[in-house]
Amino acid sequence: MSECTHDCSSCGKSCADRTQPQSFLQPMNKLSNIKHVIGVVSGKGGVGKSLVTCLLAARARKAGLKVGILDADVTGPSVPKSFGITSRALQDENGLLPTVTETGIKMMSINLLLDDVNSPVVWRGPVISGVIQQFWTDVTWGELDVLFVDMPPGTGDVALTVFQSLPVDGIVIVTTPQDLVKMIVNKALNMAKLMDVPVLGLVENMSYYLCPSCGEKHFIFGESQIDDTAAELNLPVLAKLPLNPENARMVDAGRVEDIDDTALDAFIDTLK
Repeated sequence: MSECTHDCSSCGKSCADRTQPQSFLQPMNKLSNIKHVIGVVSGKGGVGKSLVTCLLAARARKAGLKVGILDADVTGPSVPKSFGITSRALQDENGLLPTVTETGIKMMSINLLLDDVNSPVVWRGPVISGVIQQFWTDVTWGELDVLFVDMPPGTGDVALTVFQSLPVDGIVIVTTPQDLVKMIVNKALNMAKLMDVPVLGLVENMSYYLCPSCGEKHFIFGESQIDDTAAELNLPVLAKLPLNPENARMVDAGRVEDIDDTALDAFIDTLK
């Protein structure tokens, strides 16, 4: 009998361990206890996914939950700036320590580890995936009710790493009111199905502009199609967020926690 080389691609045998699904879940940091892991995804860039992640975290913290953000958008990190965080992350004998906002939101982002936040992260996929895993295994998150994972757009390496390595309870899909909305949602939805990750609902960003003078809604990017899309896919619409220049200014100033928008509160209540 020949010795097993563990190269299944060249083997004609049907080993028992090859018929069982293999888990790639990484162990949680030994000093962490996280109840819920929620991914925030989009089928394309530029839809405001990071903004929605920050708003979800801010509203959850205001609701009394212990909250963290894992910034998995390694090549385009924006979470620290949205919260006005400029200090670098620290570490102790147990590993990396998340930076904490004034209200108590914990976060880890590659921008908290760089000497210069303007330095580009020019890494290949496997290196980026390794960093994401380290943000889960090597960061002392402590006690959290919910960890929001801000993922890069699309369905590439990082999405695979997050879905396979972290115990994701579900994802929120962010989109905008454009003709290609259904295609955008379907890309994220089909990947979630492929990875057996539940889709918790849809958030439509830049849904409308509310005129401060007359109070009327103006649909700058066209009439919303999110309700029809959600009904067809049997998914809930979690929120329709307006196009608000004041919110953009607050994010640029690092004051995303000061945005007073209650549209996501109903979803936050389900995490309590």
